[in-house]
Amino acid sequence: MRRWWPLTAICLGTFMLLLDVTIVIVALPAMAADLRTDLSDVEWVVDVYALALASLLLGVGSRADRIGRRKVYLTGLAVFTAASAVCGLAPDAGVLIGARAVQGMGAAGMFGTTIALLGSHYRGRERGIAFAVWGATNSVAAAAGPMVGGLLTQYLDWRWIFFVNLPLCLIATVTTWRFVGEAKGRPRGGQRADVLGVVTFTVASGSLTFGLIRAHSDGWSAPFTLGLFAAAGVALALFVLVERGHEEPVLDLSLFRSPSFTGIMVSALFLQGAAFAHLLYESLWMQSVLGYEPVEAGLFILPMCASAFAASALAGRFGPWPPQVSIGGGLALIALGSGMQAGLDAGSSGTSLVAGLVVAGVGVGLVTPSLAAAALATVPPERGGMVGGAVNTFRQLGFALGVAVFGLIFQSRVERVLATDGGIPDPHGTAAALSGGQAGPIVAGLPEGDRAAMTELVREAFASGLNAVLLVSAALGAVASLLVVATVRVPAGSFEHGRPGADPSPRDGEPRADAAL
Repeated sequence: MRRWWPLTAICLGTFMLLLDVTIVIVALPAMAADLRTDLSDVEWVVDVYALALASLLLGVGSRADRIGRRKVYLTGLAVFTAASAVCGLAPDAGVLIGARAVQGMGAAGMFGTTIALLGSHYRGRERGIAFAVWGATNSVAAAAGPMVGGLLTQYLDWRWIFFVNLPLCLIATVTTWRFVGEAKGRPRGGQRADVLGVVTFTVASGSLTFGLIRAHSDGWSAPFTLGLFAAAGVALALFVLVERGHEEPVLDLSLFRSPSFTGIMVSALFLQGAAFAHLLYESLWMQSVLGYEPVEAGLFILPMCASAFAASALAGRFGPWPPQVSIGGGLALIALGSGMQAGLDAGSSGTSLVAGLVVAGVGVGLVTPSLAAAALATVPPERGGMVGGAVNTFRQLGFALGVAVFGLIFQSRVERVLATDGGIPDPHGTAAALSGGQAGPIVAGLPEGDRAAMTELVREAFASGLNAVLLVSAALGAVASLLVVATVRVPAGSFEHGRPGADPSPRDGEPRADAAL
């Protein structure tokens, strides 16, 4: 059993950091009420964490090569722990959002080093088992977030979503310090860190996401919104220039000349958005419109977690399969699951989501363990660390952008229904309030004779908005699936046995680390 303590430490850290991507979804209405702010403001509690994690993953791997992967992992764990405590104690939304950004930075230090640390501790069949368990942890963590968040919010308080990290982080820190040794990487001595690349990428992704969120309330033509989009464009152009001229870029843009690599990166971007971003609006619908408690809302999402775990375990047991099957097929199932949920009306309840969530969960379980392996198989071995970071970066960026884009679609459709079917005098303001979780106060503030009609209208508008979001989610999954099938061409045998030359240590017939990712 002593052999598996490093796996325990690393998987515990991985589970916490990925759980925290979605654990706040069910708790957002309670946060907004307690902190006396709008739900649109606390959307940043979700997005800023994913953005910080995505932005820093590009550079954390190369930095860890210089100063030590174990050291970076422990530093990230310490930052994550301290930021979790501040999140739990936050007196207002500004402090909470800032602490979540710092928490994402710590998570990047942890997530960016896990593959190298596991690879240095296990060989042969043990390595295959270790990466299969790590892959299953990835699949389950994000899907389990809403359920765990619902339990903590309803029976304790939303602040315990962050406080619960503290004892787990202490266990992970002690276990890592005791059992995890330093990973042996190649010396990277005189190479300059690509700080400007990380900064410009962060500004580009952050400005784009902020611009999409501000468009909810200010509109597309507002000067500040346009300024954010302009800043995103300029930062992206600078990022391209910096990466093309840097001797050791955080992302080698020449890799995108490969259709296979491009297809994998686009599918990584669409995966998190299609599979998880709509959960925020489903949770809002169940709590603010249907009147469910946080645990009830989480329970309806729980089947997705169970099916993701089962599919990931089966993929680890009987795979690996070619990417057209595991990734293309998994994305197709995510698209199908989203489409199955998009039949809501004013009389629908949470049970209307369950079958589609189960199907989407199976897709998540198939895609997640295979995505990095397919990416690694499309590039030369010396690019493996960069590519691993790029896959995780695109996944988390897809989630952050998905939340923002779906928010625009959701509010626009709700506003349209209010204007055409209800004759509401201020459909834009009412739609913004409904999107901010204010359905209950809006209905309660009406004369008693008007409440029934308004309740029906609100349910109809929310169902229409959710259907639009889910159909777009299904389209994203379908496009990504077709793109994988059309573009990804992995050399024969490389996906089954890892990239050529990636790990010479396993004997013939034994799994490699890359194949289990």
